[in-house]
Amino acid sequence: MPKPATSRYRTTNWSDYDASLRRRGSLSVWFDPKMTWQVTSQVVV
Repeated sequence: MPKPATSRYRTTNWSDYDASLRRRGSLSVWFDPKMTWQVTSQVVV
């Protein structure tokens, strides 16, 4: 028995979509203070 096809949704009204994201609230990002950061230098030529 084959699996049913998955639905694919496309955003057609971007202004309404952006406004709805703003109404949802803020996006909180949590950082672990014990996390180590490893920075590599990049030379632009």
